[in-house]
Amino acid sequence: MTASREYPSRPLVGVGVVVRRQGRVLLVQRAHAPKAGEWSLPGGLQKLGETVSAAAHREVREEAGVGIRIIGVVDVIDLIEQDDGAAVRYHFTLIDLVADWVAGEPCAGGDAAAATWADAGDLARYRLWDETVRVISKAMVMG
Repeated sequence: MTASREYPSRPLVGVGVVVRRQGRVLLVQRAHAPKAGEWSLPGGLQKLGETVSAAAHREVREEAGVGIRIIGVVDVIDLIEQDDGAAVRYHFTLIDLVADWVAGEPCAGGDAAAATWADAGDLARYRLWDETVRVISKAMVMG
């Protein structure tokens, strides 16, 4: 049984990946609700029986067509949104990893409408979530 993303009965585990390449970071534009049209890190929900690492590789490949080498965990963030009645509408536990690019050029697929390399020092134009900017900044200086 798959848990509903909206008004879930438990937190859902999401995996996001900061993919680095020569001072740039891979971003994808979401194609579907709830964040359609917004830019973010490639990623998505972990599947039952799938490791976090395998989920990261799969999501980056599906959404952007890029191969990666995972370096490590950047941070773990809880994204909890409540509706006007204080009911939990969304609850994601997001595991953000950092990885280096190894192959391929960005080509949108899966849940992404677009994929691009963005200059890590010029992210304002993408109107990213503050936590995403913080995670990218932290990942860019990791070994």
